[in-house]
Amino acid sequence: MIGDAYFWLAVIGCGFVTWLPRVLPFMLVKKLTFSPKLLQFLSFVPLTILTALLFQSILVPQEHGFPHLDALKSLALVPTLIVGFRTRDLMKTVLCGILMMALLRLIT
Repeated sequence: MIGDAYFWLAVIGCGFVTWLPRVLPFMLVKKLTFSPKLLQFLSFVPLTILTALLFQSILVPQEHGFPHLDALKSLALVPTLIVGFRTRDLMKTVLCGILMMALLRLIT
């Protein structure tokens, strides 16, 4: 019985600790107004994060020297970027990337 109570207390505590830093900033800045320069700067944050994740995914680190490109991921990236630029639709872009990786893995 005590183990069950401890478990649920831990689950609720972890949920609260996860929820708090994600929701609290939105609640605090809801009443603030930001300058147009700051808003313009913040508009580039999602693109920067996605670009960093993209390069982390396609570059393979080496022990000595520069990282090199993963061939399969680089090949899948080309049509995915084309679909992304043409459609500007995140769902179509993600589906294209998934399908291209699946197709390339099937072929190789």
